[in-house]
Amino acid sequence: MSPLDPTQLPPQSKPALIDRLTIRSTKTLLAALVCTAFALRAFFAALSFRDIPTASPNFGTFGAEMGWVARSIATGHGFTSPFWPVTGPTALVPPLYPYLLAGVFHLFGLYSVQSSLAILLIQSLFSALTCIPIYLTVKHAVGERTAQLAGWLWVVYPFSIFYGATQVWDYAQTAFLFAICFYLSQRLPARKGLLPWIGFGLFYGVTALSNPSVLSLLPFLLLIALWKLRQPGTPWLMRAFSRGAVTTIAFFLVITPWSIRNHRVLHTAVPIRDGFWLEFWAGNHGDTSSSNPPAAHPATNDAEMQQYQAQGEIAYLESKHVLAKQFVHQHPLYFVGVCLRRAFRFWTGIWSFAPSYLRDQFLDIPNFFFCTCITFFMLRGIRRWWSVDPSQVFPYLIVVLFFPITYYLSHASMDYRQPIEPQIIILATIGAFGFRNSTRPEAL
Repeated sequence: MSPLDPTQLPPQSKPALIDRLTIRSTKTLLAALVCTAFALRAFFAALSFRDIPTASPNFGTFGAEMGWVARSIATGHGFTSPFWPVTGPTALVPPLYPYLLAGVFHLFGLYSVQSSLAILLIQSLFSALTCIPIYLTVKHAVGERTAQLAGWLWVVYPFSIFYGATQVWDYAQTAFLFAICFYLSQRLPARKGLLPWIGFGLFYGVTALSNPSVLSLLPFLLLIALWKLRQPGTPWLMRAFSRGAVTTIAFFLVITPWSIRNHRVLHTAVPIRDGFWLEFWAGNHGDTSSSNPPAAHPATNDAEMQQYQAQGEIAYLESKHVLAKQFVHQHPLYFVGVCLRRAFRFWTGIWSFAPSYLRDQFLDIPNFFFCTCITFFMLRGIRRWWSVDPSQVFPYLIVVLFFPITYYLSHASMDYRQPIEPQIIILATIGAFGFRNSTRPEAL
């Protein structure tokens, strides 16, 4: 189905405010979006960077596991030591962000304030550049004015500012990369030849090395793109097979070297990272005092750290795998209940309304109202778009349905949804403003 046709939309008696504020030049618009977004994020980075190297013991706020591995790389010990003590090789975290952070350490100093400012500005740039795939995605599907609205909403979106400009982690990097992947997947059916499909596979591989949580979406996005290749009188099956095959091959060309490295140093098959069962155990061992109980993780528990060091990473993770399965088998109703609770937290931003919890997490109250409003407009956007063009909204529906499943099973909080936050903002834009100001997009 083609993008929305303005001739089918109700006429307006006078130009709307958004029409008067529309920037006609795409280059000018994108420059304005990116520069404004970066300036805003750089301002908050300047307020935050001095506290990061000293805000917690062992530099835990400087990327935690990501930062400790980056420290090891920068000091010549390779991709090892995902916690403060020096340990052996690891695959607890994906490789892309630790190597980026290690490069910053190499240039500006280990855990220095200069490195803190540099990485926050890099993340701010990633977050600012995310305006571009957001705008292009919406322009292709809906139209110019709605695309500009979505872009400007991302510029001022508090969560994108907070996680991009004040927190050292892969949030902004992964959101930017996946936003590009999502846009590419929507444009693939209109592209000729195999090269765009190869590029999509390669780029998705890079994104998976940033955060493998997006892997659950690759089969769906690829199958949707292949299904849209159908045309009357054309050999669809062979076209779909060839394009699906080259995409898959390109994807595995990117991640295979890292998988080989993991097998060589850990002596077991680890495609990208191996920490799922640790996180699963940490979220499912009976402690619901918080969304991420510190007593179950080596980073915050000395006994667990000693066990991790004594057993080694693979044996330690396997022991958590066994314990987690036993716990779920013995407490199935508890497991279902806590998964539903995590799903509620994922979309509302709050874990508990208990006074004892809120005394320590007092910001969860305003966060609850804001996050719930975003979720409301997201759901409203899905309903509105589905009533007009189900084929266009279906990929977004897949994203919000399938991406969070891993976190429903282990941990759930606002930071874990950052890879799909651009798609959430697009849906929330539709939910808040609808299509009344949409125009047919130009070819991209």
